[in-house]
Amino acid sequence: MVQLSPSGKEALDAFIAKITQEQKFPSFIFGVTTIDDEIYLKTGGNKVVNDPNSGTIDEDAVWWICSQTKMIVHLAALQLIERGLLDPSTPVSTFFPALANPIILDDIAAKESTYHPAKEGIKVAHLLNFSSGLYYPDMKNIGAILPEAYTTTYGKEGGHDKFFEILKGSYPAVPLKFEPGTDFVYGFSSDVLGFVVEKVSGKTLDAYCKENIFVPLGMAASFYLTPELKERLVPLAYSDRQTGKFAPWADQLRLIERDPSKGIIPHVLIEAQGQQLTNFEPATCHMGGVGLYASLRDYLKFLRHLLQIHAGKAEEPILSRETIHQLFVPTLPVLGAQHINELFAMIQPPITGVQWGTASGICTKDWPNKRRAGSAFCAFFF
Repeated sequence: MVQLSPSGKEALDAFIAKITQEQKFPSFIFGVTTIDDEIYLKTGGNKVVNDPNSGTIDEDAVWWICSQTKMIVHLAALQLIERGLLDPSTPVSTFFPALANPIILDDIAAKESTYHPAKEGIKVAHLLNFSSGLYYPDMKNIGAILPEAYTTTYGKEGGHDKFFEILKGSYPAVPLKFEPGTDFVYGFSSDVLGFVVEKVSGKTLDAYCKENIFVPLGMAASFYLTPELKERLVPLAYSDRQTGKFAPWADQLRLIERDPSKGIIPHVLIEAQGQQLTNFEPATCHMGGVGLYASLRDYLKFLRHLLQIHAGKAEEPILSRETIHQLFVPTLPVLGAQHINELFAMIQPPITGVQWGTASGICTKDWPNKRRAGSAFCAFFF
């Protein structure tokens, strides 16, 4: 059994204390799990930035986990594939006619680009590995400005249709960056994959994940910021570029809709971790790319379960061992591998040997003093 030595714990504690003292982050949490158990969890900073009276971050604090949502949604789709309810080769237009005849833009950075019809349609497999061509606009400001498709408040009906209309914009069809299956681009693939999960399962993404992932693993995660989660939510902070200092969040930019009362109806209570969690139905438009709220402790449960499946030690696994092993198999073509490496070089240079499987990034080479070859990760911009 892997354990953290006393000296190792002391070193981590000292590092956390140093980072907290330097105030390079408004607040943070750092955790480690092995295949057997959580072996380290430590927080730093106050719940509200610059407010010592707000108290320190709790180890069970809830965070808007943004792009860490993606991996969970991809595993939800892989569950449906395992059960024979979904096929990777299925055209996504089978579920969403708006994607029947996409167009390829000649320049996605142009305000109005020339374009031509796509030769191939988007398949489920293309959503799984981000080779669909569905892209985030304005990549220069990625992480600073959320796309309109994320910040829109969707009504009780027609959320998917409205989402695709936003993606179309002034174009006659949904625009793509490249022919599906030929490259990699960071974008809306996970969101559309979540919509597919809803269509195939006949349930909202939140309800499906609760039933098939969260409750079985004892996670209190949700796509809705319920009163129970809001009470434990760590408030956002804002980094002032002029002063370089952090300030409490004051709606500096639009976020995803956080109010569960808008366009949804409280429906039923589900018990998880001994808590009564409100399950809201029907959904407005769940965002499989950025929409989840969860604690790090719960996310570690999720990752630990995947490790246990991989080793053949999981009790009541949510996926087969073969499917988990496939997470570590590269799927991108040569051009896609080149572009995913360029993406990560923007935030962690110099990085090489990055690939993508069906739900997460893969290291095919050691990152010096960081990740090891053969490991998987999910760390993006939102």
